[in-house]
Amino acid sequence: MSLEAANPPIGILLMAYGGPASLDELPGYLADIRSGRPTTQAVLAEMTNNYRQIGGKSPLLEISRQQGAALENLLNGEAVRPRYKVYLGMRHWSPWIEDTVHTMIDEGIRQAVGLVLAPHYSSFSIAKYQQKVMAGLAMYGGTIEFDFVNSYNTAPKYIQALANRVREGIERFPREEQAQAHVVLSAHSLPVRIIKMGDPYKEQLLETANLVAAAAGLSPDQWTWSFQSAGRSAEPWLGPPLEETLQGLAGRGIKNVVSVPVGFVSDHVEMLYDIDIKAQSLAKELGLRLERPPALNLDPLFIETLADQVREHSVKWQIQ
Repeated sequence: MSLEAANPPIGILLMAYGGPASLDELPGYLADIRSGRPTTQAVLAEMTNNYRQIGGKSPLLEISRQQGAALENLLNGEAVRPRYKVYLGMRHWSPWIEDTVHTMIDEGIRQAVGLVLAPHYSSFSIAKYQQKVMAGLAMYGGTIEFDFVNSYNTAPKYIQALANRVREGIERFPREEQAQAHVVLSAHSLPVRIIKMGDPYKEQLLETANLVAAAAGLSPDQWTWSFQSAGRSAEPWLGPPLEETLQGLAGRGIKNVVSVPVGFVSDHVEMLYDIDIKAQSLAKELGLRLERPPALNLDPLFIETLADQVREHSVKWQIQ
């Protein structure tokens, strides 16, 4: 038996939401995220138009793969034999989480850290990813020992990376206008009923927002919290929505706005369309200049945040 077979690397199952790689994949993708609810022609036409405007596909898979490669390189450094191996699984599209778990089983992984590319915990999000991991183990008869990262919403390097984005956005305005720029921090909305369930999602988001504002040196009147990208169900969703926030800022006479979503770590449709196209169009109608710096993507501070989480959750398995 080879040394690598006897001492396999610690697995890292990096997980993200998933997205269509082409417009042809969009109907299947929508069917999966809607959990059996029919997709009307009107919804399909609207979503097709949205994706067409951002290039006809989601860039999430490519960015997630790049993040995984950067994470693996950082963790292994110059080691002759890899101590960690990163795998990528998507919740709603290929490569499916369950299939990736199968690959990990086949490659002899015994211990693994499960890490979602979303810093805030919710039973509607992170818990669903973890359930898919367990489903994959059950489906393929695996015995991998997983340690899951539930959240990293206050990780210092993550907070600093977002604070840097805030400053980058403000600095896009003329120097004499920067002090009047207003920052909107946001994240994906979820149904209001999660509050009654005791879900920590909103509380964690506001904790992140306050830390980012402090790190960026913003006074309380220089920033606002907002939710964005609410779903299409009839039930109430967490607010205020970004559109209402922009209208309110315009009503206060604010002219320059910086948008920094703290709940997304990659540039994809909720940012490339919902903010860069939809919110940007509204901002122009309202007489606002709206600037959005890039998502964290491959920001070294964010990759280091992920590495810190992996080290913390794998220390008990460290190969000597």
